[in-house]
Amino acid sequence: MSLLKRNNFLKSLNRVKMNLAQRVQSPTPNFFKKVRNIGLALAGLSATILAAPVALPAVLIKVAGYLAVAGGVAGTVSQATVEGE
Repeated sequence: MSLLKRNNFLKSLNRVKMNLAQRVQSPTPNFFKKVRNIGLALAGLSATILAAPVALPAVLIKVAGYLAVAGGVAGTVSQATVEGE
């Protein structure tokens, strides 16, 4: 194995061994930044619906709960992605 291939292999191994704190603090690709922002917007929208002081239909409350979960998952997963080679 050449030295360059070996260095690339070791870098990829180090990326796999990153803990969660290192992964979250690493640079995020542009696509996943957009996904994170959309997820945060969905979570904010659902929080607004769930905290509304008026009585809303049960279906709307249920959909808002699902949007909160989807937005949270999208934001968390997209923040944990790192830029690759």
